[in-house]
This record gives sequence, structure tokens and C-alpha cells, in this order.
Amino acid sequence: MYTKHTLSNGLRVILSPQHDTKSVTLLVLYGVGSRYEKKRVNGISHVVEHMMFKGTPKRPNTLAISKELDAVGAEYNAFTGKDYTGYYIKIEASHLPMAMDMLSDMLLNSKYDAKELEREKKVICEEIHMYKDNPLMHIDTLLEMELFKGSSLGWDIAGDDASVTGMSREDLVAYRGQFYVPDNACVGLAGNYDPEILTAVEKHFGEAVWKKGGKVTPFKKHVYDVQKKPKVVVEFKDSEQVQCALGFPAYEYTHKDAPALTLLATILGGTMSSRLFIQVRERLGLAYTIRASVQNYQDTGMVMIQSGLDKTRIQKAITVILKELETMKEKGVTEGELSRAKDHLKGKLALRLEDSEAVVSWYLNQEILTDETLTPEQKMDTIYAVTSADIKRVAKDVFKKSKMTVAVIGPFKDKSVIEKMVK
Repeated sequence: MYTKHTLSNGLRVILSPQHDTKSVTLLVLYGVGSRYEKKRVNGISHVVEHMMFKGTPKRPNTLAISKELDAVGAEYNAFTGKDYTGYYIKIEASHLPMAMDMLSDMLLNSKYDAKELEREKKVICEEIHMYKDNPLMHIDTLLEMELFKGSSLGWDIAGDDASVTGMSREDLVAYRGQFYVPDNACVGLAGNYDPEILTAVEKHFGEAVWKKGGKVTPFKKHVYDVQKKPKVVVEFKDSEQVQCALGFPAYEYTHKDAPALTLLATILGGTMSSRLFIQVRERLGLAYTIRASVQNYQDTGMVMIQSGLDKTRIQKAITVILKELETMKEKGVTEGELSRAKDHLKGKLALRLEDSEAVVSWYLNQEILTDETLTPEQKMDTIYAVTSADIKRVAKDVFKKSKMTVAVIGPFKDKSVIEKMVK
């Protein structure tokens, strides 16, 4: 259950009460992420996010912010994606007034001190290095960089050392001013809060403190290059295990077949009883980790099959994976598999939505990224409406070998070795 309100400055507010909990989550989501950036300042969305925690006139530094929140056991963080950026505080319900004042102060009044920015750039560069040095964390970025090559959708969310260190305070302030406007944001609350909470939202985020902004520049939609054979990208790392990811162009958030693709990925590699897990790991012992997942964006998406493999058996693993995809296309799935996958998604969703943070994210993500906000029950209706014929049709539509992109991190200096494996 939720209600939606729009303040006079254009800010959307989503309220979802949960009276059987003692916590409340306050989330502010902005419709801007790395795909809105220019190449020179790639990573600026992420840098802006970091700088929101560096102090305001009222709370002069990071310690002043963290001490106040830590004193009451709050959970707080922020995140940057390609389509959005979010900030949240999850707190014991009686401390919500402080959380509201804190988050609005950070988002509307952060100083963006030039000296603090120079220090934080070093921290962010180390964060970039950390992800890049961990193949398990870096493989999906490498895959998307190749699959979405030619558009900002393929850029690393964090940017790189050169783009991050080259940003000025003026760049950040201008970017924040362009995209951090009420029309491009949504405030959400889920949990145990006072019925009159809208008055507090108006006080902290309304027109008196947050004026309307200009028109937000839209992102440039991704256009795929003409592709007649698999693309391969290899990043050398002297390691025993190889991280391998196979990616296929897929559907945007609101595509009619997005529910079918989610079920397909669940059956293929979403659980410990999925086809790939049983075949690749349990029966053949080719991988420790293997999973299939779906990533949706506003205009496109992808399905990814990721595995951690013995470097001497990557050929066998890729062969087995591709064979499973062909089987899915030719024979589809059984009614039993489909039924179990639907119940699995229903159960996982029910467990996830026990948490107020997950509830508010559920509604705000849809509000920012789509034209229709579905309740969990409405969403599950779209899942249960999927038929086995839909799964087979979607498999044939998505799993086209000529459209495949393969990313590998491991002891290979020549990508032709991998190209031969997928030929």
C-alpha cells in the first residue's frame, strides 16, 4: 500500500506505512546517473554522491554528520547507478525528525569544499582500483563496456583516474544544479511514521527551501552497432581462476517481455537448483560460481551469465553454457520449472519487502524510471501471467549467438584464444 503526493515545487513524495515495525527509511532518489554524463567528467555522478557527506554550514564536516547518525544506531548510505542516484537513512522511528533534517541539509546545503574535494578524489580513485583489482566485482563492468560500446551506457559508473582527478568544484556544482532539482527527484518514506508526515516533508523539501529548477537534459539512447558475430574483450590477470561473462542485449524496464526474461534467468541460473548450477557446477565441477541475471535500463537491458572457472577448462564450460542456451531455445521449459520459478520469485520478494528500505526502494525506483508504479501484488500478477511459450519465445529472441558479447578476466594476453572458443 502506498500513496503519492506532488509538492508545489514539483517534487514527488511516496508514502508507504508499515505499522508493525519500529523503524523507518527515508530515501531520496534522483533521476540522474552516469549515463547522463559527458566523457570529460565521467564519474561525476558518483563524485557528487560522495561530496554530499562532506559537510554543510550546519554540520561542518563528515564527522559531524556521522556522529549524529551513529549516536542513534542509524543505517545510512548512498548509491550511484547508470540511471539514478540515491541517498537514504534508516532509523528508529522516534528519530525520524533528525533524519529528515539531516538528509535535507546534506542534499540542499552541502558545501563542496575545494580542499575536501581534492582529498575525496584520492579516496574515489582507490575505490576504482579496489573494484578493478577484484575480477568478481569488475567482470560485469568490463562486459557492459563492450556490450554497450559507443554510448555513455557503456562507461564505468565511477569513471577513471583521469576523469575523476580532472574534475573541478565548478564542474560538480554545475552538475548538481542541473540535475538535482525537484522535478527530477522523488522522496520516499516506508515504515512506522506519523500520519502527518507530509507536513514535515514539505518543511524540509518543499518550495520554501528547494526551488524549481530548469529542464533536465535527457540521456542519449543507446544504439547497438551492427553485429554479425560474437564480440570478445579480454583483460589480462595472472590468476588461477578465470572470470567469464556472456552477455546478450535484452529489454528495458517496461518491456512487455521483461517478466518472462526474469523467469528465464531464474530457471537458467538464478538458484542452486537452476539448470546451469546443476549442469556446470554440480555435475561437471567446472565452476565454483555460476549465475544468470538480468539488468534493465530505461531504453535497453542485458542478460548476463557469469562464472568463475578453472583456467584450463574454460573451453568446456563455455561449450556447456552455450548448449544449455540452445536447449532453452529449442525445448523451452517444463511447466514444473516455470511454476517453481514463479513461486521462488514470489517468496524472495515477500522476504525482501519485510525491510522498510526495500519497500521504499521498490516504489521510488519505479516512480523515477517508469511511467507506471506497480504494487508487489500487481508485479507478481505479471510474473504469474507468463507462459512456457513466452519463455521459449523470449529465449529465441534474446539468445542469439551473433549478438553475444564475451568478457574474460584471466591469464590470457590474446583475445583470439577466446574468440576461437566461441566461434
